[in-house]
Amino acid sequence: MKKVSLIGSTGSIGTQAIEVCLRHPDKFRIIALCAGRRGGLFERQVKALSPKFYGTADSGDCTPLAALEEADIIFNAASGFAGLAYSFAAVAAGKTLALANKETLVCGGEIIIALAKKTGARIIPVDSEHSAIWQCLGFGERKAEKLIITASGGPFRDADESELERVTPELALKHPTWNMGKKVTVDSATLMNKAYEVMEAHFLYGTPYGDITAVIHPQSIVHSMVQFADGAILAQMNKPDMKLPIQLALSYPERLDCGLENLDFGKAFTLEFLPLDVRRYPCFALGMQAAYEGGIAPCVLNAADETAVSAFLGGRIPFTRICGVVEYTLRKTPREKLADMASLVRADAAARRIAAEYMDG
Repeated sequence: MKKVSLIGSTGSIGTQAIEVCLRHPDKFRIIALCAGRRGGLFERQVKALSPKFYGTADSGDCTPLAALEEADIIFNAASGFAGLAYSFAAVAAGKTLALANKETLVCGGEIIIALAKKTGARIIPVDSEHSAIWQCLGFGERKAEKLIITASGGPFRDADESELERVTPELALKHPTWNMGKKVTVDSATLMNKAYEVMEAHFLYGTPYGDITAVIHPQSIVHSMVQFADGAILAQMNKPDMKLPIQLALSYPERLDCGLENLDFGKAFTLEFLPLDVRRYPCFALGMQAAYEGGIAPCVLNAADETAVSAFLGGRIPFTRICGVVEYTLRKTPREKLADMASLVRADAAARRIAAEYMDG
């Protein structure tokens, strides 16, 4: 039985991770729970799971829960930049980290990967795209020539400029194929999320950016693909549901029944693949600009995006202004060398301040 420390238990991924663990009580036991803040859902989780350790970030430092000696796996489903600290603690302790927090590698990939090599920590991807690549690579045992990351294109794939100007938070949160948290759903509409995933793949698999391609795949059935030296391409497919990659991150190397509906090849269905037009998705282009620059630029990008998306969801800026806020913040935030966590914290704070001042100006 694997003992799990679950960080970010009340979010979309965290609640599904609990469902997976409860489906296989002979395989997993959650011994620690951490959430951003105390509330009714967290209290119900504690009561139902009786974890040995639990806490919330609003009432104290919970990073020790990400480095518990008795935990076999640390599952980091915390959202936002704050989740990076939990990953850092887990990797520093040499733990196995099931990683669902994007900011860990987007903002701190250079530091986290170097630290993992030093401590022997293992990072297992939870995102469906990176789990797909991991599986196609034989759980990381093989090396690919190219990685092909799929994107649904979001709810406004075919919208014109006038329609985008009328986008409300309610419309932006209606993703055509996935049920996710608010921030990642908006990032999927702008495709900033896909730029983040390119960065993550770069660090997870040591693949140069020039060998990673993002393509539009509206059905969200092929979760990503890898191309080998001989031109062969392997794809991982299943109906869009996060429980499969969540469970595999926990159960690896074993595969267990997920209780999900299988693809039915007795019925006709279509798989489409379309080039990603960066002119239509300027946030993706900005993300790749920051990726190639490296250093603290991706951290600045993330902070500006978090700030702008929060403002959009709060009704303070229109959907079409998100990209402008991010672009301005990338230009105006001073660069410093990426040396440690402290440099990331400073860059994050500076970018948020500049983004907020720009929106208020």
